[in-house]
Amino acid sequence: MRRVHIIVHGLVQGIGFRSFVNRNARRLGVKGFVRNLEDGYSVEIVAEGLDEAVEQLINIVRRGPPGAVVEDMEIEDQEPRNEFKDFEIRY
Repeated sequence: MRRVHIIVHGLVQGIGFRSFVNRNARRLGVKGFVRNLEDGYSVEIVAEGLDEAVEQLINIVRRGPPGAVVEDMEIEDQEPRNEFKDFEIRY
């Protein structure tokens, strides 16, 4: 199991980025959440799942959906906590 805390910076708000992350995380069986940060420029993701699935999600997020411009990603590994039942968009 792997858990990561990710902050994605760039053109990632107002273009369906959270839905894109949510859809792909669910498809991969990754649990956690995605939410916009108040700076208007960043998205926060907490993702937990099988190592390979989390790595795939990181690569998908790095590319982003059409219209997104991912300028930087901060990725911090954390101790898995098994606290999520599924993946969700938080508001």
